[in-house]
Amino acid sequence: MAGNASPNPSGGPNAGSGPGAAGESADWRGLKHDVEDLRETAVERGRGLMDAARAQAQDYAERRKGDAARSVNDLAQTLRDSSKTFDDRPNIKAFFDSAAEGLEQLGGSIESRTFADFYEDAEAFARRAPVAVAVGTFVAGFIAARFIKSSSLPPDGSYGRFDDRIS
Repeated sequence: MAGNASPNPSGGPNAGSGPGAAGESADWRGLKHDVEDLRETAVERGRGLMDAARAQAQDYAERRKGDAARSVNDLAQTLRDSSKTFDDRPNIKAFFDSAAEGLEQLGGSIESRTFADFYEDAEAFARRAPVAVAVGTFVAGFIAARFIKSSSLPPDGSYGRFDDRIS
């Protein structure tokens, strides 16, 4: 292949040589411009898609936040109702009432805060206590593994057949 037969897209020594090099160079610049426009459009659409997904996730979290707050408040009310059975034992009643009050405060906190606030608090905790987060993650993984292992079928397929294991 001759060195002067085709233009060099990098603008090197062969970029302007050969017959029709000016037209081909203009074509190359046009193609380069079109590709750049496509890239910018793709980036803009990607950002729009990410913003829409983020908004949808935050909306979902806000809706679920209300459900969680109601559940916590219901649990607090149940504890308060349970404490009434301990009227003759003031120490136990005080314990139940204190736990119910703490749960009511938690429910109020859940309702009044945004998802971003919870995320920031979790991130700050992870930065303050990385060992606690690592241990918690390990424990959660261990519990999940035990749960999955206990709910799977034994390799011999004897799940539910007690009489076969007695021998």
